[in-house]
Amino acid sequence: MRRLLFAIAGAATLVMTGQALATDYKIMAPAAPGGGWDQTARSLQAALQDEKISDSVQVTNVPGAGGTIGLAQFVNQSNGDPSQLIVGGYVMVGAILTNNSPVTLDQVTPIARLTGEYEAIVVPASSEIKDMAGLVEKLKADPGSVSWAGGSAGGTDHITAGLIAKAAGVDPTKVNYIAFSGGGEALAAILGNQVTVGISGYGEFAEQVKAGTLRLIGISSDERVEGIDAPTFKDGGVDVSIQNWRMVAAAPGISDEQKAAILADVDKLVQSASWQKVLADKGWANTYLAGDAFAEQLKKDNAATAAILKDIGLVQ
Repeated sequence: MRRLLFAIAGAATLVMTGQALATDYKIMAPAAPGGGWDQTARSLQAALQDEKISDSVQVTNVPGAGGTIGLAQFVNQSNGDPSQLIVGGYVMVGAILTNNSPVTLDQVTPIARLTGEYEAIVVPASSEIKDMAGLVEKLKADPGSVSWAGGSAGGTDHITAGLIAKAAGVDPTKVNYIAFSGGGEALAAILGNQVTVGISGYGEFAEQVKAGTLRLIGISSDERVEGIDAPTFKDGGVDVSIQNWRMVAAAPGISDEQKAAILADVDKLVQSASWQKVLADKGWANTYLAGDAFAEQLKKDNAATAAILKDIGLVQ
């Protein structure tokens, strides 16, 4: 009996020790609540806790300038702290360039690309624009009369609007793009008929499209996406395809051992049932790429984005 009690006590100690060793993460979403980065951060929070990978995960929002305000705060305040994470993505790559940010993604520790999401264009249900052809017609007639609500200047939404204009034979520098710091603010402007069209990841519009308050006129995939009832831009005569991606990064100055531990936690997360459900519910593609392979891809994406932004006149 005594041996049994010692065994039970030992097992309990191991469990408690394992729990004590679990990292209590703090995740920064460098945008206002409601947008894609906020959704990513809070989905990470829920899945990390549901899968018992972390006992406690806190999310903070630091909006502004395409994520570069939050990025600067993260770099300056989290050095060497393995509990600090930040989400970001393709939008931030463009914002760093267009805002000439003194802080770049070279100063964080890339962990993994997590998801990909196609761009969607919506109009209010009452809009006279019924499809991509109608949007192009209005754009050609008077580019300035078409106001676009999207995320930060220079981000994926802005790049996509510029590429659509260029493909339609319209000067992309004439695009009347209105940048919002969070998806909630942009959505309110679209629903309130304050802008002509909205452009963002499909997940940010899904509920309103299903409810019938927004009309989805196009999606930026090469082929139609299963589960999304919308033609591609190409179906509508606009030869543009693009995919946004989102990532998680760790603080600068962490050790190789600390980086490996975070990578292990993220790898366990993306294999979990909780995360797979998030991807399905949000309509996010699994574009998982981790560690050095992701860091190398990030460098390539930086160079490619700089070329696109120059091509559409957003960067000199």
